[in-house]
Parts: sequence; structure tokens; C-alpha cells
Amino acid sequence: MKAGLEARKVAVYAMNAVTSEGRLLSEALPRMTEGMTPAERARVGRLATGALRWAGRSDRLLGPHLRMKPEDAVLNAMRLAIYEIYVDGAPDHAAVDAAVSMSERSKAGLVNGVLRSLRRREPVWDDTPLPGLPKWLRKRLVSAWGKENVAAMEVVFAADPPLDISLKPAEDVAKWAETLNADIRPDGGLRLKSMGQVSALPGFDDGIWWVQDAGASVGARLLEVKAGESVLDLCAAPGGKTMQLAATGAKVTALDVSKDRMVRVTENLKRTGLSAEHVIADALKWQPDQTFDAILLDAPCSASGTLRRHPDLAHARDGDGIEKLMALQEQLIGRAVSWLKPGGRIVYCTCSLFPEEGEAQIEAALIRHKGMSVVPVKGDWIDPKWQTEARTLRIRPDHWAENGGIDGFFVALLEKRQ
Repeated sequence: MKAGLEARKVAVYAMNAVTSEGRLLSEALPRMTEGMTPAERARVGRLATGALRWAGRSDRLLGPHLRMKPEDAVLNAMRLAIYEIYVDGAPDHAAVDAAVSMSERSKAGLVNGVLRSLRRREPVWDDTPLPGLPKWLRKRLVSAWGKENVAAMEVVFAADPPLDISLKPAEDVAKWAETLNADIRPDGGLRLKSMGQVSALPGFDDGIWWVQDAGASVGARLLEVKAGESVLDLCAAPGGKTMQLAATGAKVTALDVSKDRMVRVTENLKRTGLSAEHVIADALKWQPDQTFDAILLDAPCSASGTLRRHPDLAHARDGDGIEKLMALQEQLIGRAVSWLKPGGRIVYCTCSLFPEEGEAQIEAALIRHKGMSVVPVKGDWIDPKWQTEARTLRIRPDHWAENGGIDGFFVALLEKRQ
């Protein structure tokens, strides 16, 4: 097999799983890349993610050359080739030859002819509009945040995101920033200036740090957990927040309904030398044998705030099911409140840009649960742009646009009165 063809084939298979089956790359890639080296797996993920991120612009280039939209396997092979040529810097002939090799014989001529007509012509690529959001998603976001802010988000979504990492509290931040060629974020985390194979970076095998977007780290930080406190991490996978909590010396219970996803939590804790009790259960049925000082509820949601890292969401989702997610969020808040000690605190957060999954949930929760109140968030690391009049945090991807963006989150800190 030609060098690099296997990674390209698997990348297209994964893209097909997203566009044809509505699966996410996080679900499809682990099984598809079994037996590959870490470097090969990383390449497959990078190719599939990048090609889907730029699919909107690629489709605009392909449109005039196609009488009708081809089946996904053909379209995704061409999308990958165009991404490789114009964004990834692959030689034209290598990307085109690979796409032709991956195509059925009856389609090979079409793929070859179209791609050869689109070989490197930078002005055409650069002058083509950036990939836009799906209509259903853009409409909802414009309604919530306005056209100008959504346009700013789309610019962030179109760019490859930098790699954010969280360090163990005792580590020398300045030292690791130099070692990893990273910038120190306002919250003390690191943002790497260049990407690479994560598992090959210094400090990974030693468990010094873990990958975690800056937005995803906010919730656990706001809980301000202390050593010895009993803490519940609801919906814990893949484990970034669990490690944040465990690193404080707290007694952490990590709960998740998915056995497969909990494996990642276990692996991450083992690598970092941190400990937490693992529970695989449905939070709507599980009943703890204790109450907790603090609970972190990162609730299942539309994940609309994570498009900069997961562009496959735009291709795999169509907006259906959000009402069911909202109902689940409401139920989970109720469960969490019932498990909290008097004087205890809850952080409710979602990686969603929809107010229905954030601000509206907290407004309704305060009506249902009279003993709960919002605690004003504080900290010199908190960007003033995040602050809301309701004393919660609304983080949008464009808030850090000049520094590579940030995943969108809603975060609220609640306290249970005595």
C-alpha cells in the first residue's frame, strides 16, 4: 500500500460514519484505529477533523464541477484531498492520487478529473467564504447572541484550535511553559503554541498534566474544593474535571453511565497518579450512601460550544433531541440538590451556547429548589466578558478569539442554604 494511504482511508471511513450515520468521531475513531501506532492514530484524527472543519469551503469549490452531489464516500474522499492540498500542505499529486485510489473504479475518473482541475490555486481557496454553521444551528445562535457575535464565532470555529493542558497544582507552571513552548493562560493553565502527538510530549507519561480546554476547566475551579471534602463528579468522563478535583486532595466520587467512557477516566487517573472512586451507573437511578460537600454537574447537552474542537458535530447533528436533553438536565439538577449537604455547593455547567441549556435551566431550578441560591463567582483569572448580570458565567468561543478561542460554556455556582 502506498505510504500514507491507510491513514487517509481510515480518515474517510470515519468521515463517512459522521456524515452518513450521524456518529461522532470520538465514537468512530477508537475502533477504526485499533492496531495503529499512536502517531498513526493522531494523523487519522487530524485528517478527519480537519477535512470536516473545512468541508463547507471545499464543497463550494467542488460545486461547479459536479452535476449532482455524489455519495458520501466519494464526496468525503474529495473533501479530504482538498483539505490536504490547501490547508495541510500535502503535495497535490499525493492527495489526488490517494483520493483516486480510495474511490470505486466507476467513480475514479470523476474524482481524478475534478480534483486535478482544483489543484493548488490559492486565490480561489482564500477567496472562498469560510465554512459557515448549519442553518438550524446558526438560526438558534443568532437568536441568542446576534449576527455579529455569531459571525465572530464562525471565524473561531474555522481555525484549528490550540492545545490546552492543565497541570497538577504542585507543578512549576513557568518551567513547564518553557519545556512545552506554551503560553501561560490567565487561569494558570498552559496553551501550546504548536501541536504534536500528545502522548509524545514531555510530562505526559509522568502524569504531570492532562489535556483540557480552558473552558472545560472553569467549573471544577469555581467549586474551590478543599482537601478532605467529599465531592461528586457527575457525568465524569473523560476525566479532566475528575483529575482537577482529585488533585486538591478531596475524596472524589466519579460517576458516569458509560462503561467505555469510564475506562478513559480510569486510565487518566492511573497515568497522573490521582485517585477517585469510580461508579458506573445511571445518575437518575443511582443512590449514594452519603451526601456531599460539593457536586460538579457537567450535564449532557448539545455540545454546541465545542465546535472548534469537534467540527463533526455540525455534520452529525441536526438539532433534534435538545428538548430531551433539557429535560434530562432538569432531572439531574434535582438529583444533585438532593445529594448535597446543607451549606454545600453545586456547579452546574454545560458546553452549550444555547441559553435553554444554561441560563434558563438555572432560573427554573431556583424556582423549583427554594433552598438554593446563586453564589457570585470571583477570581482574578475570570475574564470580565464572561460575567452575566445573573452572577453566572457565559463563555463564548469568540471571547478569546485573538488567542485561539475557547470552548463555549455556561457555568453557575449554587449554594444550599443551611
